Order: sequence, then structure tokens, then C-alpha cells
Amino acid sequence: MENVSLNRVELKGRVGQDPKIFNVRETRVAKFSVATNETFHDRNGEIREETTWHNVSAWPGRNIEDFGKIKKGTLVSVEGRIRNTRFTGMDGNEKYLTEIVASKLSLVDCS
Repeated sequence: MENVSLNRVELKGRVGQDPKIFNVRETRVAKFSVATNETFHDRNGEIREETTWHNVSAWPGRNIEDFGKIKKGTLVSVEGRIRNTRFTGMDGNEKYLTEIVASKLSLVDCS
């Protein structure tokens, strides 16, 4: 029996801060956050909005538009996969990071 699994994410939201560009081996990676909003009715029937922040890393050459066009507040569409990383922080404590590794990143035209 074949083991089938899927790790795919699609987001559309606003960039939380200008991307930070890092050099990794001989290429660049952009890291930034994207906010998505969900609107729902609470137990009292009142409309509420909840914002979720997602850490995103984007590597050039993978259907990624020019990083220079991505700024704080830009509406973007992100497709990718979830990656969980465990590491030891500078304080010596074990930390966890969940991020979206983008395989496709594009600007959304709001006009």
C-alpha cells in the first residue's frame, strides 16, 4: 500500500514588515510575515475578526517575484509548505519555529 501525504499551504494576506534579505550559501532568501484575517460570529452573535500571523521564507528562482516589490502592507498570494524547525536559542532554551516555505509568491492586484 502506497503512503500518500500532502503538505501544502495557500495564503492571501498583507505583508507585516519589509522583507529581511539573508545570504544563504550562494543565494538570497527573504523572510517576512503575512497577516491573514478571519471574520466570524462569536457566541453572542457579534461579528469578530481574528488575525493570524505567518512566518514566510521565499527563495528566488521558485516562481518568486522580485523581492524589491514586496513591502510592508503589500497584498500577496503565497503557495508553499509548512516547515517546523527546532533549535537552541541564545538563552540556551529549546525553541520552535513554524514557517511557510514559499514555492510561489505573487503580488495581488487590488484595482
